[in-house]
Amino acid sequence: MSPLIKNCPVWGYSAKLTATVRQTMFDICRRYKKFSAPLTQFPKFPRLQKYNPLQAGTSDVFRSKRDTVIYAIGDVHGEAERLGQMHAHILERHELLFEGLDKTIIHLGDYVDRGPDSAGVIEQIMALEARKDVSVVNLRGNHEAMMLDGLSRAFPNARAHWLKNGGSETLTSYHAKGHAHVPDAHIKWLAACPLIHIEKSRKLIFVHAGIDPEKYPEETPETYMWTRSQRFFDAASWSNRRLFGWTVVHGHTPTEDSFPETVKAHANRINLDTGAVFGGRLTAAIFAPKTPISYIYT
Repeated sequence: MSPLIKNCPVWGYSAKLTATVRQTMFDICRRYKKFSAPLTQFPKFPRLQKYNPLQAGTSDVFRSKRDTVIYAIGDVHGEAERLGQMHAHILERHELLFEGLDKTIIHLGDYVDRGPDSAGVIEQIMALEARKDVSVVNLRGNHEAMMLDGLSRAFPNARAHWLKNGGSETLTSYHAKGHAHVPDAHIKWLAACPLIHIEKSRKLIFVHAGIDPEKYPEETPETYMWTRSQRFFDAASWSNRRLFGWTVVHGHTPTEDSFPETVKAHANRINLDTGAVFGGRLTAAIFAPKTPISYIYT
């Protein structure tokens, strides 16, 4: 093996090549099987359509560029320190292994409640959104829904219901930062989080809790945030042909062993809630082009 190849990060070695040489090798490895034209005649890919983070509800993204690396992070629940470690690992790993490729980080919801620093979690994600080198999608979980209902007193006992399910710890995290109330900017941010994100070109569905495999895509918002239906968990029994070949990536229900759960059939399901706030792991799944799914844990 030549020194050039031996030192390349693609082969698992830590020594770095120059950016130009490394990018050239990534381009050749990624494209040589698909295109027979000389390197100078490779087609130019159209620009990625910009995701609108203020659009609540469904986030349908038509990606004309299939070489984006997607990182999906499971339930955080106030574990701000571990989320910061996760973001750092993702950015470092991407620079080493996927330099030159676009990156998208998708948070699957449940940023708040139960853990020690829900306010810090939201601050970190908002800071990540401000970066220009990464696209960020933040889905709404059931705990964000409870928080919004509790703060607005949307129905009788809404506030008491939220406080009982971890809202007290959330308010304490804001008080510790000198806030008498949850800032309006955070409330608006939570309200703007979409319920589902779809990568059509990759056949990936990202959602907090899950979908209704019989009604998809006509299920209710409550399904996306709350479902724990056995019908959803048993992906092998899904008969909706609109889901065949697709993978649903979700959280909400902690796995028993604190590792991701994968169900493979004519449709696939991946559960990334590995119980970080209950002493388990915070997990991110990596969806890279033409590469098996891998995971990062903090």
